[in-house]
Amino acid sequence: MSGFHEEIDVNRTPEDVWAYVIDPSHLPEWQASAISAEQLDDGPMGVGSRVRVTRHVGRRREMPMTMEVTEFQPPHTWGMRGIDGPIRGHVHGEIIPLDDGRASRVTLDLDFEGHGVGKVLLPLVVRPQVRKELPRNEQLLKDRLEHTAA
Repeated sequence: MSGFHEEIDVNRTPEDVWAYVIDPSHLPEWQASAISAEQLDDGPMGVGSRVRVTRHVGRRREMPMTMEVTEFQPPHTWGMRGIDGPIRGHVHGEIIPLDDGRASRVTLDLDFEGHGVGKVLLPLVVRPQVRKELPRNEQLLKDRLEHTAA
């Protein structure tokens, strides 16, 4: 998987970065297309947990989707895959300690598969939107983490 690959260095510890990125309630703060996100399960986040995310896709379409956590190794790696909806994302994230753990490199790999109408939306709408949005999202993540108290 590597339809898209982004990396950004953040002046926060891996633990701080992990706590922020793994909490679904923060998703709309650093992902421009995310309208809302919530964990669907009770209990702590982990492999098998499900998150409902509603995104703007294209100019007017709101698209809810469910993601399932497939990998969860705090505070270093996580993975998620879409399990419903016409566009299903596959995400792999890594947090690499820098500067003796005082800073972090966040790496995101993401790809998609289309189902039904998603096969049309994917090349015409979704991939161009992600190509434009992903660098901005990483900058939003960096700004949020570096300018917000832990």
